[in-house]
Parts: sequence; C-alpha cells; structure tokens
Amino acid sequence: MATERTFSIIKPDATRRNLTGAVTAMLEEAGLRVVASRRIQMTREQAEGFYAVHAERPFFADLVGFMVSGPVVIQVLEGENAVARNREVMGATNPANADEGTIRKVHAESIEANTVHGSDSAENAAIEIAYFFKPEEIVG
Repeated sequence: MATERTFSIIKPDATRRNLTGAVTAMLEEAGLRVVASRRIQMTREQAEGFYAVHAERPFFADLVGFMVSGPVVIQVLEGENAVARNREVMGATNPANADEGTIRKVHAESIEANTVHGSDSAENAAIEIAYFFKPEEIVG
C-alpha cells in the first residue's frame, strides 16, 4: 500500500455548526493525518475555478453560492491509500445513502449541504492541493 495525499474541504454547513474538530477527528481516527490546514472564506472566483468541471451542470450556480456562503476548512490529508480512505470515511454524496458511521451519515444536512468534499483520484488530489496550497505549506 502506498502513502499518498488527498485534498479535503470541510464545507460551510459544517463550519457554521462548529463541526470542524469533529470532522477532523473522524478523518484522523480513519488513519489520515492532516499535513496542511487553513480556514478560509472562499471567493466566488476561487469556487468557480475549483468547480469549473461542473460549469455546464444545472447545479453549478447553487454549488458556487453554497461554497461562498461561509468559511470552509481546506486540508491536505496523508496516509495509506489516502484518496480511497478519505472517500470511504466521507460516505456517499447523498447522506441518505451513506454508510453508518461515515462523516456524511453523521453530520450532513442534505445532498447539497453534505459537510465535506474529497478528491476522487490521486491525479485530481494533486490538482486540488496545488489550487489552494504552496508546497512549503504542506508539512508532513
């Protein structure tokens, strides 16, 4: 198994409810280590750029609006098979379909306000990490 890095966002619905520590604890308990973390207020430009892959989808404007509605916590996570492990602990996008004990089953409010974002591949993780963090900000 390979140690790798992945990207995570604790979304506005979770920061609004003061769940940053609870979500981070679940990530750490799953064997992931936070090697970079910052609380930011994402700008509209940042959100549109980050989610550009969805620009043609009907939910794009709502997604961007949601992501700029409050602060988020951006994180770089490290661990064995970090991408897959993070996705496993996050749970299904729709919390109604998420497994018991996953972040989304425990904390998400809805399919839209689903508490966390996580990279879906090692390639996308590298792109997403570089979007928000400089190499020297990641301390492993």
